[in-house]
Amino acid sequence: MDYILLTISLVLMLAGIAGSLLPALPGPPLSWLGILVFYSIPEVPFNYYVVFISLFLTLVITVLDYTIPAQGTKRFGGSKHGIWGTNIGLVVGIFAPIPFGFIIGPFVGALLGELLFDKKGITHSLKAASGSFLGFLASTFMKFVFTMCFLGYFVYLVISYRSIWF
Repeated sequence: MDYILLTISLVLMLAGIAGSLLPALPGPPLSWLGILVFYSIPEVPFNYYVVFISLFLTLVITVLDYTIPAQGTKRFGGSKHGIWGTNIGLVVGIFAPIPFGFIIGPFVGALLGELLFDKKGITHSLKAASGSFLGFLASTFMKFVFTMCFLGYFVYLVISYRSIWF
């Protein structure tokens, strides 16, 4: 049973890393579930501090993941229409049947939002859309680093409790 839970925990960690790069999967929550499954192994003492602090951080990272691209649009001079376009483009891009729609969607959404409603010109619209793209890249990098930290902690735990496995 321990090996099954350990394997499930590892799979959740790896799915979390994949989810940090693919917006269709919730990366940080999957990695957190991997830690939770690991602590459900009977021989491993449950660490409430780690579980609840990591849950809090996971929630913060998940909220930031949806707000950073919109803030990037705003920082680069985008209007509320560009921010709405970024958010709509992100959702549409996830489900669009085009390759890398989740990357292209926020950029195109911000660009269309600025072009259609603010009419300040193509240069301004491209600048706001670039902010959206940079925000998307920043949030993806943040999620990737966070899930890699979870994987590092998982490896540390496995090594720490190696007497259980071998």
